[in-house]
Amino acid sequence: VSSMATANASFELPPLPDYTLYPQPPLLSWISDAHLALALPVIGYWLVSGIFHFIDIYDLFPQYRLHTPAEILKRNPVTRWECFREVILQHVIQTVFGIVMAWFDDEPTFGKDEYNVAWWAQNIRLAQRAIPVVLATAGLNPTALASNVAKSQPLLAAVLAGGQNMGLAPAFTSWELRVAQAVYYVAIPAMQFFVGILLVDTWEYFLHRAMHLNKWLYVTFHSRHHRLYVPYAYGALYNHPFEGFLLDTLGTGLAYLAVGMTTRQSMWFFTGCAIKTVDDHCGYKLPWDPLQRITSNNAAYHDIHHQSWGIKTNFSQPFFTFWDVWGGTMYKGNVTERYERSRRSAEEKVEQDRAAQVDAKPTVIISAPGSDENAKPTPISAPRSTRKKSSSISQSSGNWKGLRNIVNDNLQGKGGNVLGVESTH
Repeated sequence: VSSMATANASFELPPLPDYTLYPQPPLLSWISDAHLALALPVIGYWLVSGIFHFIDIYDLFPQYRLHTPAEILKRNPVTRWECFREVILQHVIQTVFGIVMAWFDDEPTFGKDEYNVAWWAQNIRLAQRAIPVVLATAGLNPTALASNVAKSQPLLAAVLAGGQNMGLAPAFTSWELRVAQAVYYVAIPAMQFFVGILLVDTWEYFLHRAMHLNKWLYVTFHSRHHRLYVPYAYGALYNHPFEGFLLDTLGTGLAYLAVGMTTRQSMWFFTGCAIKTVDDHCGYKLPWDPLQRITSNNAAYHDIHHQSWGIKTNFSQPFFTFWDVWGGTMYKGNVTERYERSRRSAEEKVEQDRAAQVDAKPTVIISAPGSDENAKPTPISAPRSTRKKSSSISQSSGNWKGLRNIVNDNLQGKGGNVLGVESTH
């Protein structure tokens, strides 16, 4: 390095720019960002649920079903209408809680981005001061290395020299600003999302596990969710209102606050959590579903927890399964035969109901013409119909249609379609 460059070498940090904060306009002119952040998770929940409900109605992917329609009919003691009503209540609770939280939030502003990028650039410059020390510790001469590349790679020479500025005035280099922008706009938000997800998983695992290990908590609160032995998409938030608030609403809210997300970041975070929860209860093992492939937790994994034989395992939700691994609560048995046994049992019950309907013998009262009014009418029994046993419900579209009629006949005026199929009466 020349004597002139050495004389001008300086560790002085470039100054941070001035900034002025302005009120941030909303993304949509007709709704505030805070209210939009409350609406998007609900919209996402019902949009994704609607897609899976459509798949249910038209039986589009029976080969990927975790359970047959017969199991939905015979194993769930709660109707779809009751489930829908409780989920709506849960959304009301989380929306009210969000409004209260938004009341205490500061007004969103903008105008500080350039300052924040420069602040990260300063820290990148400061971090370079450790490079000569690391090189010297490794037995290298940082000054000689910087001198060798000074002419051909002046920026690299400055880094090797510990971030010394070789110009007449301190200033950030282009690479420092680019790295600072990547850190500020990409790395930090990604880290906030990742830590937020870990906090949600941790919160839900330990509270969920406690709900099962403590008999009073289970009977009083959590048992309601387990009325869905055969989960389906929009039943994801079918909970006792207190449990739903504690596990889902409060858990995600605390994670959002702990990592310091902005309101606009929370739109992605809350909506992502809602959609992931729906997907974990969708009832399908879809090979092309990205949410079921990105994370280790998915519908097939969580469905085991909803079965009587797996209820004390697979507590992790909604993203990863590492807490089940570390806590020794991951189900390790073979599930194939258990699922098949449940399918056969449900289908046998449907067949029994069908046989009972066919074997019913209505009585017809016939009076002979011109007979005495006081004479007793003669009962005549309708002939018994023969019944042909049908094949598996999960394998035949004809049986699927027949099952719709059985479902509607068994609703007994309760107001909801168990399979989501409109009745004709």
